[in-house]
Amino acid sequence: MASPEPAGQWWAAEQTYTDEVVGTDTLPSMFEAAADRYGSAPAQRYKGGVYERSLTPEAIPEAPDGEFTDISYEEMRAVVRRLAAGFRALGLEAGDRVAVFADTRMEWALTDFAVLAAGGVVTTVYTDSSPKQVKYLIDDPDATGVVVGDESLLERVHEVDEDLDLSFSVVMDETAPDGPAADREDALTMAALYERGDEAFDADTYREWIDERDPDDLASIIYTSGTTGQPKGVRLTHRNFRANVNQCRKRMGPRPDKGETPVLDENSRTISFLPLAHVFERLAGHFLMFASGATVGYAESPDTLPEDLQLLSPTTGASVPRVYERIFDNMREQASDSAAKQRIFEWAVGVARDYARADDPGVALRAKRAAADRLVYSTVRERMGGEVEFLVSGGGSLSRELAEMFLGMGIPVVEGYGLTETAPVLSVNPTEDIRPGTMGPPVTDVDARLDESAVGDDQFPEAEGTVGELEVTGPNVTDGYWNAPAETDATFTEDGYFLTGDIVEITPEGYLRYKDRLKQLIVLSTGKNVAPEPIEDRFATSDRVDQVMVVGDDRKFIGAVVVPNFEAVRRWADREGIDLPDDDEAVCRDERVREWVGEAVDEVNAELERVERIKAFELVSWEWTAENDLLTPSMKKKRRNIRHVHDDAIERIYEERATVAAE
Repeated sequence: MASPEPAGQWWAAEQTYTDEVVGTDTLPSMFEAAADRYGSAPAQRYKGGVYERSLTPEAIPEAPDGEFTDISYEEMRAVVRRLAAGFRALGLEAGDRVAVFADTRMEWALTDFAVLAAGGVVTTVYTDSSPKQVKYLIDDPDATGVVVGDESLLERVHEVDEDLDLSFSVVMDETAPDGPAADREDALTMAALYERGDEAFDADTYREWIDERDPDDLASIIYTSGTTGQPKGVRLTHRNFRANVNQCRKRMGPRPDKGETPVLDENSRTISFLPLAHVFERLAGHFLMFASGATVGYAESPDTLPEDLQLLSPTTGASVPRVYERIFDNMREQASDSAAKQRIFEWAVGVARDYARADDPGVALRAKRAAADRLVYSTVRERMGGEVEFLVSGGGSLSRELAEMFLGMGIPVVEGYGLTETAPVLSVNPTEDIRPGTMGPPVTDVDARLDESAVGDDQFPEAEGTVGELEVTGPNVTDGYWNAPAETDATFTEDGYFLTGDIVEITPEGYLRYKDRLKQLIVLSTGKNVAPEPIEDRFATSDRVDQVMVVGDDRKFIGAVVVPNFEAVRRWADREGIDLPDDDEAVCRDERVREWVGEAVDEVNAELERVERIKAFELVSWEWTAENDLLTPSMKKKRRNIRHVHDDAIERIYEERATVAAE
């Protein structure tokens, strides 16, 4: 089944819209055009006291500790040009691969555009990668050089560089006289790279490098997050990224029909904190933003988001569902000072959802929302910087209840969908017609269809539309994987459609609704198939459950491994006068805690079909993170790893003495 076209004026307007941002050039040419257009407008904002930046103060001004300063598009271009000339002076040739191994920061963006302008190909390494993973992610693409954030990351490269064929290493930060870069002729700071480029830079030669690039040239190799095995290197060309910039601009840009609807343009300010090594931030928070003339502010880290939101006052930003869940948890925690505050907060959350769900809110509901806005919503918006117009969620499934709550509070979160192989955006909700619980209609020039034979006829009885494995084609879709012809052949149909591996519903209105990964479907011993993610998403707003993973393959019923919200557990215990042990593992064994968390499980079960209900669960004390290899860097669950770590707990679920939740 092919995707139906959405109704509405916006859809027709999007198809024909074009402006100075929409184009068919390469990424460095796109950036040069943006610098011409936006000139003295602020391009990058960065915080002082976070890094020992080697580029300051010669190439960029130093920011005061704890404060942000900025450079303009003209200033950013000047740095990019000289870094590009520096890479050429180091021997970089067209088509050579350069690995970037750093946290998300302004230098990551500068490096990206510089390598691309010099004719190179950017490959990416996550900063939480082990030495073994670092070796693979640099060796597999046969990288010529590596750019690292600091010497601790350079040291990780040096642990495995005997097995690598690197010509140079560049460190963004200052290096120590006795550090790992000291005795190596092939290692230099980014400031030294800049100086070499400044000496060698010639405007005509630089223009030739850019003009020699073709849209079909390889721009980047981005490795999949490896949730089910060894990461695969996705080949993405300049055309793939450029097409996706165009597609997102047509949906989010300043079309004349938008009216008062929020748009993405040169007045936008975004906050960047997701890994730029991941394709979602690379497109949504980087290529698209700079093409549109937006200002990109780099948060110190995900942990400093509350502070950095206040300092940057962004109008937009992109994040993964886990971060929105954390924001909600923090909101609720701040309202837990007293029983009265907590009641007001929960009432306001209910009003927000009712308001978001109402086609016509009516006088009474509008009055309630106005009161809730004064008491709660306005404070929440101020804590997020006070100027958010809309946010984007991607990289996973966002809870519908959470999306409705934010929308009702006046903080629209538009959910989108994509994969590394699609550069990445395949669909996103339009700001003028947000439908919580969906991922929006496909973007322009994406042809989407469903293979309905991939799922059973009665597997998703609640679906309003058609359900199947999503297959897509379009100019943003990769042509395959690096050095992996067999995997490439297996991922495309005979007529050229990419197999996403995702089970998706296409609603009668043409919106996509995510169901689950085809490989993640749980097959019970009864033969019934159950999608775990929709069940897990229902816990997103629970104050008692921090993380949950549903299990049940080859078993008689669905179970769950649950990480409790320990802060909420202890607040509840204090209110009830319950004395709990200090040790989190002991807390998980406390029957009173199990019963309290079980009430949250019962609430979710009440909304589920009988076969989907969690009939037993086990509490575990480990938080799942990227650092302990239980989440990917984009915060998706590594289900195989979680099952391995909690194998004993899963076995207890299916023993006769397992705690049984209400059916």
